Amino acid sequence: MTGEKDAQRDFASGIYRGVVVHKRLKPVRHALRYRVFSMLIDLDELDEMNARLKWFSRGRFNLFSFHDRDYGPKPIPRNGPVEDLARHVRERAAAHGLDASGPVRLLCYPRMLGYAFNPIAVFFLHDAGGRASAMLYEVSNTFGDRHAYLIPVTEPGDVIRQEAEKKLHVSPFMDMDMRYAFRVKRPGDDILVSILQSDPEGPILSASFAGEWTPMSDRELLSAFRDYPLMTAKVIAGIHWEAVKLLLKGLRLRSGDPPPETTITFTPPAGSAAQAPPA
Repeated sequence: MTGEKDAQRDFASGIYRGVVVHKRLKPVRHALRYRVFSMLIDLDELDEMNARLKWFSRGRFNLFSFHDRDYGPKPIPRNGPVEDLARHVRERAAAHGLDASGPVRLLCYPRMLGYAFNPIAVFFLHDAGGRASAMLYEVSNTFGDRHAYLIPVTEPGDVIRQEAEKKLHVSPFMDMDMRYAFRVKRPGDDILVSILQSDPEGPILSASFAGEWTPMSDRELLSAFRDYPLMTAKVIAGIHWEAVKLLLKGLRLRSGDPPPETTITFTPPAGSAAQAPPA
């Protein structure tokens, strides 16, 4: 980190401004590029952020807000009990023998004026010594389903490379027999999350987010709202608009399997025995 940026870090949490890029390789070529921002939220800082920031709240309406119910095993009814998200993630990791007692940080779109949709939310899990212990990739579709892929981090370095078999029907233009290849640059002054989706015959779709860090402050929150007005609503609108374009290019809708009964797919390190994920 640069000295100037370190001095600004009142929170480990921050804002990443950048671009989302999708490139479909087959059976038709299609690409999109959108300017967006994501928040990297240290889940243990949520209450402090709620207390200190004017334009950010936890569990209530604001210009920007975070609701624990937006993540986790399944959508929770509006008036249903809400589990603390950090505790939920740590318990699920521990059930698979992983130490996530250190920081749990989430890269996501926040709620803006009460609304958000996250096609993918990325959790960075750390052990008691602050070392990266696992990644949790939580994927949501537009039908209200969520599924997470929990993968241990076993190699040092700034770039994390992992793979998982697709378990949740997401795009109506994609079959289920797919595999995800994740490539993630650890959060710092910049960040990169890249996902390559392949079928048995090779790559079909690459999707990535690349962004640069700015501090979590009321000034930066207002700046983000000014520069990306109603961004979270535009995310879902953009998904449907791109679907129309794909239909016009000749793609047809594919049926998918129902969501898996388990809420997390655990992918053990190569050479280790798989564990059955808890519901």
